[in-house]
Amino acid sequence: MATKILYTTSSTATGGRDGRARTADGSFEVTLGTPKELGGNGQGNNPEQLFASGYAACFLGAMKFVAAQGQHVQVPADATVTATVGIGLRADKGFGLAVALEISLPGVDRAAAEALVAEADTICPYSHAVRGNIEVKLGVA
Repeated sequence: MATKILYTTSSTATGGRDGRARTADGSFEVTLGTPKELGGNGQGNNPEQLFASGYAACFLGAMKFVAAQGQHVQVPADATVTATVGIGLRADKGFGLAVALEISLPGVDRAAAEALVAEADTICPYSHAVRGNIEVKLGVA
């Protein structure tokens, strides 16, 4: 099934993990750096941090979308999603990622929160993109 594209953006990276990345419209620019754990000096941001930030923001947006569709749960203004992204060696070859999403919905009944999170996981484009490729653990605080 083809995706009906509603928005498109692009970003160009130079220098790999120790370079720069900038969006085409110039609204976002970042200095990239390899983390110390991977042999770098730890200066700058790395792709895992950017992925974690994007996934967390997108997942929170998916929860708000689900709630607006009649889930009868209000997503509180102080709701948070913390994405923890790990990178490591795959057993076969190369590198792989693992993700844990910790969701906090203060004041929302646990069962309702878990139902909202489960539904958001089905519609979030990041969740959809990584399903079957990256281990993702969901936790409701």
